[in-house]
Amino acid sequence: MAAVILVADDDTSTLRTLTHALEREGYEVRDAQDGVEALEKVEGHRPDLLILDVVMPQLDGHEVCRRIRRKPEFARMPIIILTANSSQDEKVRFLDAGADDYLTKPFHAPELLARVKVLLRRAGERPREGQEQRIDGKIIAAYSLRGGVGVSTVAVNMAAGLAQLWGQPTVLVDLAHVAGHGALMFNLAARTSWAEISTVPAEEIEIDMLNKLLQPHTSGAFVLPAPEHTETMSTLKQEQLARVLTLLSQNYHYVVLDLPDDMHGATVAALDAAQEIVAVMAPDMASIATMKAMLEFFDFRHYPRNNVRLVLNHLFKRNDLERKQIEAALSRTFDLEIPFAGEAVEALNIGAPMVVGAPQLPTSIELENFAFNASKDEHRKQTPEKPSKAWQRVSARVGQQGKRSLRNFFKFS
Repeated sequence: MAAVILVADDDTSTLRTLTHALEREGYEVRDAQDGVEALEKVEGHRPDLLILDVVMPQLDGHEVCRRIRRKPEFARMPIIILTANSSQDEKVRFLDAGADDYLTKPFHAPELLARVKVLLRRAGERPREGQEQRIDGKIIAAYSLRGGVGVSTVAVNMAAGLAQLWGQPTVLVDLAHVAGHGALMFNLAARTSWAEISTVPAEEIEIDMLNKLLQPHTSGAFVLPAPEHTETMSTLKQEQLARVLTLLSQNYHYVVLDLPDDMHGATVAALDAAQEIVAVMAPDMASIATMKAMLEFFDFRHYPRNNVRLVLNHLFKRNDLERKQIEAALSRTFDLEIPFAGEAVEALNIGAPMVVGAPQLPTSIELENFAFNASKDEHRKQTPEKPSKAWQRVSARVGQQGKRSLRNFFKFS
C-alpha cells in the first residue's frame, strides 16, 4: 500500500510542485491550504507523513505541529517543515514544535524525496492487519516550579503504583540535571544514567540503548536515572528527549517523568509530550504564587485543563493554609490531597516507595488511588484477568464505599 502524505501550504504553486513530485514516486497525496484544514485532514486521513509550511492562514505551521504532537496517536508521525528562514534559531523552533526535519525554500525535489524516504523508513511500514502493534504508552509528567514540594515522591509512587496495579511495563524517567532522587527512592544504585546518550544524535538513539540504561525494581517499575555526579552533569536536547519519550512510550505502558523545577527547553518539551500533568504544591503562600504562574503557563501552551491534575502535599505537621482557601485563590480544585506522614521520610531513607513498603498507610492509599485514577482507559475500565494485590486493594476500598464498580468511585477524564 502506498504511503499517504499530507501537504499543507497556502501557495497553490508549491502544492502542485509537491504533489507532482510525490505522486511520481508512487505516494498518495492529500493537500490542505491552511492550518485548521491541516489539523482536520490529519485527523481524517491519518497520513504516514506531513509536509507543513510555516506561514499559513489561521494557524501557522509551528502551532499546527505543536497541536499534533499533543495527540498520542500522532506522536510518531514524521513531520517536515517548509520555511524561507534558514537561521539556527528557526531550526530550534522547528524541533521545539516537534518537527522531524525541515527544508528551506526554494527546495529541490530530489532532496525532498530523499528526506521523505528516510523519515518513512525510520517510522517503519504502516501496520497491516494482523501485524503486531506497538504499545501506545501514556506519558505522565510530575512537575512544580517550586522545589522541595514532593514532586519526586509523587512521581516515584505513581510509577511504582502503576506497575503494581497492572503488572505492565512502567518507566520512571528522572530528568534532574544532576543528583536526582529517582534511583535513591527506589534504593537502586545509579550505575547508569541518561547522560550516556546526551552526546548521541537523536536519530541514532534506539530502544536497545535505553533498555541498557534502565534499572529494574521489584515493584515492576524501571528507572532511567539522572546523572549522579557533577562531572557527568548534562542536559538532553529537545530533539533527544522527544526521541527518548517516543521510544519509551512505544515499549512501556506508562512513562512517568520526574521533572526539574524550571522552564528550560527540555522541561517544556517533556510537558508538551505528556498526556497528563501532575502539578504539585505545598499548602503555603509561596506555593500558591508558584502554582498560579504554572497554571497561566499551561493555559498559554493550550494544555487541556482536564489533563492537568492538582496535588496538595502536606509536607510538615503544622498549621497549613486550608484547602478551601487555596482552591478559592486558584479557582481550581485539587485532585489529590496528601496528608502529612512522617513515614515519608523513612520511605526515602530506606528506598522503599510508600505504596510498596507500607500500602496500608493513609498516604499510601491516597497515592495508590491516584495512580489508578491516572491509568489508561483500557486498564481502569475493566477487571484484569489476573488482578494484582494492588488492584484488589483498590477494589476492596470501592466495596467499602458501597459502590458497585470502580467506575462509579473514581472520576474519569
